[in-house]
Amino acid sequence: MSSPLKKSLKYDPEFIPSAKGMLTGIVVSEWNTAITNALLEGAYSTLIKHGAKKQDIVVKYVPGSFELPLGAQFLFEYEDVDAVICLGCVIQGETRHFEFICNAVANGVLKVGLDYNAPAIFGVLTTNSIEQAMERSGGKHGNKGTEAAISAIKMFAFEQDLVSE
Repeated sequence: MSSPLKKSLKYDPEFIPSAKGMLTGIVVSEWNTAITNALLEGAYSTLIKHGAKKQDIVVKYVPGSFELPLGAQFLFEYEDVDAVICLGCVIQGETRHFEFICNAVANGVLKVGLDYNAPAIFGVLTTNSIEQAMERSGGKHGNKGTEAAISAIKMFAFEQDLVSE
C-alpha cells in the first residue's frame, strides 16, 4: 500500500523544466550492468524527452559505484558540464562492505556537488536484493535513473532562476 507522500512524488512531465541547453554528464558504474544500463536508459531518455540534445549529454563509465564521485569530478573538470548524474547499484551482501561503499559514495557525490557548486545527483540504488534493484530500475517502482535526471534538470533550472534574478 502506498502512502500519500509516495503518491505526491509521481513523475508528471508537465512540471519538469526544459533541459534545452543543459550540458549533462552521466557517470555509470560497470558493476551490476543489467541494472545500471537500465538506469542509464531512464536518465538518458528523460533528458532527451525534456529538450536535451544528444550532443549535450556525455556518458562515461567507471568500474564500480565507489568510483562514481571521482568520475563526477572528472566530468565537471574536463567536460565543463552543468550537472552530473551518478548511476550505480550496490546490493547488500553478507558483510559490512555494503555500508562502507554506500556511505562513501553518498558522501563523495555530495562533496563533488558542493566543491563544484553544481548539481551532482545521487542515482545509486542501495538494495537488499537483485529483485529490489530490478523493481527500481524500470520495474514496478519506476526508474531511479529517470528520477535522477529529473533532479538534475530541476536543480539546473533552480540555479538558472537565481542567476537571472
